Amino acid sequence: MSRRAPLLERMTGHLLHALDHARLSDDLTARGGFLQALDPRVKLGGLLGLAVTVTAVHRLTALAGLFLAAVLLALASRLPVGRALGPLWLGILIFSGAIALPAPLLTPGDVVAHLPLTGWPITAQGLRSAAFLIGRAETAATFTTLLILTTPWPHVLKAMRALGVPVVVVAIFGMTHRYIFLFLQAAAQMFEARRSRMVGRLTPREGRRLAVATAGALLGRAIETGNEVHLAMISRGYRGEPRLMQDFPTRPRDWAALAGAGSLAALALFGGA
Repeated sequence: MSRRAPLLERMTGHLLHALDHARLSDDLTARGGFLQALDPRVKLGGLLGLAVTVTAVHRLTALAGLFLAAVLLALASRLPVGRALGPLWLGILIFSGAIALPAPLLTPGDVVAHLPLTGWPITAQGLRSAAFLIGRAETAATFTTLLILTTPWPHVLKAMRALGVPVVVVAIFGMTHRYIFLFLQAAAQMFEARRSRMVGRLTPREGRRLAVATAGALLGRAIETGNEVHLAMISRGYRGEPRLMQDFPTRPRDWAALAGAGSLAALALFGGA
């Protein structure tokens, strides 16, 4: 949306875009791809294990291999790589790139070039450090995002409990996920209702004042709704334990996938060492 659009319209558009992205994630979990067909416990253990492996590798070739494996998993799972993972990669590149930018100039080592105009030296060791920082962030985020895009959130929570995550942690994750989207929808409806009742365009000052007032009203609604929902859940027997109608049968392909993830992690850590 154009930066020249009124503040209220921009905020409504951003909220609706976030909700559309959430609906896309729900649609992707129902596709008949490779990861979607696996036991959620296997996916949780395997993908998070690979994400941890990314932080421990010390060779750029191993890091590149893990990133390629993540992309191949996305393709095998019938995910639209550009739409589902492209914004993630771009955001991480901008953020981690800004952090890594000084490394080639500040890290001592072998000079490979000089920065134009200033003549500051750029070292090979600094470039390597920057590449590791960006590569690790991109690859680890890709593996964890694959888990979310191919697994319904209730299944993720149940898999967490099956792997021994404490009930209170699972409950926090579940409530946080639920309320993020609940209040995104509530905020979008509030901004849309305000916009439909206005005639003409607001000045920038009025737009900011309206945004602050709406944020305050949304916070009050969040506290009230949170208390009511929590009391209703407790009265119906909720104790933080995720319960689903279906069980998670572990089949031979699940064990094969887990063995493959372990082999890939071992190869990345120790291969060529």
